[in-house]
Amino acid sequence: MKRDYRLLKISVHLGAAALILWMITHYWPAVERFAALIVSAAAPLIAGCVIAYAVNILMTFYEKRLPRRIGKWRLEKGLRAVSLLLAVCSLMVIVALLLTIVIPELIEGVRLLAREAPPALERLIAWIVEKTTVDGESILPEGVTTWLGALSLDSDGLLQWALSQIDRIVPAVVNVVSSVFSVVVSVLLSAMFALYLLCGKEKLASQINTLMNVYLKPRRAAAIRHVLKTLNECFRSYIVGQCLEALILGALCTLGMLVFRFPYAVMVGTLVGFTALIPIAGAYIGAFVGAFMIFTVDPLKALLFLVYIVVLQQIEGNLIYPRVVGTSLGLPGIWVLAAVMIGGHVDGVVGMLLGVPLCAALYRLLREDVARRRTLAAKPEDGEPEQRAAS
Repeated sequence: MKRDYRLLKISVHLGAAALILWMITHYWPAVERFAALIVSAAAPLIAGCVIAYAVNILMTFYEKRLPRRIGKWRLEKGLRAVSLLLAVCSLMVIVALLLTIVIPELIEGVRLLAREAPPALERLIAWIVEKTTVDGESILPEGVTTWLGALSLDSDGLLQWALSQIDRIVPAVVNVVSSVFSVVVSVLLSAMFALYLLCGKEKLASQINTLMNVYLKPRRAAAIRHVLKTLNECFRSYIVGQCLEALILGALCTLGMLVFRFPYAVMVGTLVGFTALIPIAGAYIGAFVGAFMIFTVDPLKALLFLVYIVVLQQIEGNLIYPRVVGTSLGLPGIWVLAAVMIGGHVDGVVGMLLGVPLCAALYRLLREDVARRRTLAAKPEDGEPEQRAAS
């Protein structure tokens, strides 16, 4: 009877799952619109959770290092508030540095590219035409010659085009202003939600644990806690590691460029450090953009700069990063590359940033499960030691 009840329960669960799957696939457009509506409505809450997670890294850092008491005064009750205040102030300082140092340098770099790209492109086209002209005739196909002749970046032409599109630009500007206002309101709401989460994170974690203990079996609840703990460790290690790596790489790049007297040292070093947040290819993307900036001044120094960046990247990745950050995510390089490629295809830069820690967590969980299964398989069966002793 008990076995029949178990089979009936499994059949009901399978039938319900099949019905839900059929309804999702059959009414997929409506499900997609509903999911998009839910995500849009919960966007400030999701952003608040992201902000709280980032601030919590700094807050726990301060909580572990601040003194518990000063003389006769015990600081346990106010330690959370002081740590939160220090973490928020630290992030505000970082944002202020970005706004006053990094962002202006990046804007100046974009302006430099916009100013130097047209003449550099014209010189490149003229060089190609000169090298492919024999006895007054071009050896290139006619279509390629026409395309090269039309390929030019004329700033006056761009200005005239912008003036002709003024009737379309004004509504776009109004939409941008309203969007910025909406984003500011959402950021404020997200920040308030993040503060509530940080102030009561222990109580929230206790409530979640209570729900898991009530509605889930102990073994399943323990498995979920282990998965969440692994995800947290991988994301924390990845965020701290990437930020430190970007800071160190940008500082070393700027210092080396000043020593070797490369032009645009602060600008290119800032760009390399900022793009180094993207795993694997980020620093090289910034390096190639910086090489183009230097190329407009001195082509030979641009080549030497690329050699310097390659050497610096190898030294930083193999010597400095492991010593400063400590143990890495433990993910082989081939899987890091695969995570970056898949994440970038799914959601661009955000997918690249999230793909690596997610892949590292899955890799760690899979490795632990394989080790557990091997241990269970290697254990002798019941009665085997007694049989060996009798023989």
